[in-house]
Amino acid sequence: MDPILSRMEGVQSPIIPQIGELIRTYPGTLSLGQGVVYYPPPPAAFERMTDCLADPNNHKYQAVEGIPALQAAIATKLQSENGIPINDDSKIIVTAGGNMAFMNAILAITSPGDEIIIQTPYYFNHEMAIAIAGCQAVCVATDENYQLRPEAIAAAITDKTRAIVTISPNNPTGAVYSETALRQVNQLCGDHGIYHISDEAYEYFTYDGATHFSPGSIPNSHSHTISLFSLSKAYGFAGWRIGYMVIPKSLLTAVKKIQDTILICPPVMSQYVALGALEAGRDYCLKHLPIISEMRDLCLKRFSDLPEFCTVPEAKGAFYFFVKLESKLSPMEAAKLLIEKFRIATIPGTTFGIESGCFLRVSYAGLDRETALRGINRLFRGLGTMYKTPHSRM
Repeated sequence: MDPILSRMEGVQSPIIPQIGELIRTYPGTLSLGQGVVYYPPPPAAFERMTDCLADPNNHKYQAVEGIPALQAAIATKLQSENGIPINDDSKIIVTAGGNMAFMNAILAITSPGDEIIIQTPYYFNHEMAIAIAGCQAVCVATDENYQLRPEAIAAAITDKTRAIVTISPNNPTGAVYSETALRQVNQLCGDHGIYHISDEAYEYFTYDGATHFSPGSIPNSHSHTISLFSLSKAYGFAGWRIGYMVIPKSLLTAVKKIQDTILICPPVMSQYVALGALEAGRDYCLKHLPIISEMRDLCLKRFSDLPEFCTVPEAKGAFYFFVKLESKLSPMEAAKLLIEKFRIATIPGTTFGIESGCFLRVSYAGLDRETALRGINRLFRGLGTMYKTPHSRM
């Protein structure tokens, strides 16, 4: 009997498990692939677990939108750090990670066949979520420095467009979008009656004087702006699965329907630990940035030793480089070669929507300093060998 086909047939397979399988096949491989940080959550955050366990009601379902104490802490953070007002017009929903927040948003604002504008290179889970919802991702290429092109974005809007997505600081490129460009996109959305979905998971990770801007802080933007945040990166919280979203009040009923069906409520213990993390505050992340910044600077220096082989546009945010190699290898071939021969993992660029050329995403925050140094040395030993090998060059 033939298997029953579904909409999932058209959704790309996630790349991280594929690379993970290769890593397991070649023991000792270090990863500059997955987007995680090297440090754990704040130790003080776990003190909140006692509070959670002290109340037997916490073994039961809690509010779909998140426990009140965490809601209050998030509201304070948004207003003080992001300039996003929380009032009767804007609502917070705590989610099981940033990806769920994005999925909630797409399902809440679309019908099958609608269009969502995303920027290429794109974050693969965003493109996958759009496909899962039965919608069409409309890809608009960024410029040579991976910056937004507002005029091209405007030209891509049709009567089926429901939202424009921006990620700043950006995954996979590390680009930080300017306040001017983000304001232009937000204005486009307001003018066309569509939503601006602003993914800000990497808000604290900026370098060389770059600054993060939240479009939700723009006056009178609340009715068409959906802001997405995550604790996964800043607080070493990836496995605890807590993110949050700020939505117009008009979307509250729709989002609660979705979350109640898929999740009911975010894991209660994780919410308590998240509360403790927010109490530790952004300084916990910032004190770890010097090591991440050091690894970034080292990578940039080593890339500069291979100028004819590696092109690395400006990347002042997140913890990624999206590197173009002057190679006739496909991105997956290059990624496999680096794992098999040099025991270092990266992510091939095709999964981010780049179909021509050999691109790799390099993540430099996931290993402690000494291990990261070994990993970076392996990466550049591999890239140097590829550059010197005729069959791998153009």
